[in-house]
Amino acid sequence: MLKFFANDVVVSKGTNNNPAVKFSEKGDFVRFRIGAKIYDTRAENNHRWVNLTVKCFDAVLVDRIRKMGLKEGSHIALSGRYDEDVWEDEQTKTKKSMPVIILEELEYCIGGSSKNSGDGNKATAAPQNPMPNSAAAPESGAMSGGFTGYQPYGGGNSFFNM
Repeated sequence: MLKFFANDVVVSKGTNNNPAVKFSEKGDFVRFRIGAKIYDTRAENNHRWVNLTVKCFDAVLVDRIRKMGLKEGSHIALSGRYDEDVWEDEQTKTKKSMPVIILEELEYCIGGSSKNSGDGNKATAAPQNPMPNSAAAPESGAMSGGFTGYQPYGGGNSFFNM
């Protein structure tokens, strides 16, 4: 089994005007596609999309996805098993395959462009109520008790001390 993790991926648009998230007739299965934009100098505009199919057979998780209202454009983080769907093409009678993720965990993820700013790459503003000076780090390089922020485990031969 290969474990698969994806963070800040987008639920892809459905093809041929189909919904992006498809539930089975009985409601015990769901299928959708995720996409991630990656940098590629060989591609048009120096980026391309990588898309994968996600399937879920866990009834509790399927119900949770329904209640979440998962839809096209949702930013999610997920984990699952990397697997492969294999089938025979009806016209050519050749064996075909494609990667698929069997979903085990799913959460909404904060990401993507901000609707308010119009630019997802802008930094957020500083907090309105900064911490009082009494909670700030000590002025010197050492923290309280002489701790400097790093302490090697197990003694010597630390790669930080090369």
